[in-house]
Amino acid sequence: MGRITLCTDFDGPVVDVSERYYQVYRFCLHKVQQNDPDIVLRVLSKAEFWAMKRAKVSEVEIGRQSGLNPAQAQEFSQCRRATVHTFPYFEFDQILPGVRETLMDLRSQGIAPHIITMRRQRELTFALAQFQLSDLFAPDHRHCIGDDFVKTQDHLDKPVLMAQALAQIAPADPVWMVGDTEADIIAAQTHGIPVVAVLSGIRDEERLRDYQPDVIQPDLAGAVAWILRHS
Repeated sequence: MGRITLCTDFDGPVVDVSERYYQVYRFCLHKVQQNDPDIVLRVLSKAEFWAMKRAKVSEVEIGRQSGLNPAQAQEFSQCRRATVHTFPYFEFDQILPGVRETLMDLRSQGIAPHIITMRRQRELTFALAQFQLSDLFAPDHRHCIGDDFVKTQDHLDKPVLMAQALAQIAPADPVWMVGDTEADIIAAQTHGIPVVAVLSGIRDEERLRDYQPDVIQPDLAGAVAWILRHS
């Protein structure tokens, strides 16, 4: 097997964010209720909530299905956007099973993956320390947005970030991307890079298939195994 350049998103292939998202959902729901104690909430279970997120149901619709009226659902959505990427909640993230073993196996084969993530630099640095992954991703293999970057939409911002990363890493052929969202797939396709979508993140199989990745695998381990077989 020749050299390859392996790029991966962080949230989804490496880290499970479902508990963070669910805790933020509950916080924002109850914060809206504080302004109107007469609201009768229907708090979704984590399984219900995460299934809706993976099916790309909007935050406003999730709020509505949780008992909020349209105006309250908008307030809920704004709260969620302001809260979900804040440090008290990052502590709810968890490394996915088998990820460290997969990364160690790649290192033993001389493959050092690159992270391409819409996390801010401080957020990525925190997570790498939190999950003891700093030794497996060298500083020049971490491609993220700046702490003061003004986001627009991930499917627009991520292709730009990927272009910057590819310019920095002078990749070997072939280059592969592993991701769990439409933004990952679009970014890879924009640059003519094959992409393996994984089901361990925030989109379900139906949503991922809409964007026509090269293949869909269960998780990072499955993606890496598939890439190594086809490189």
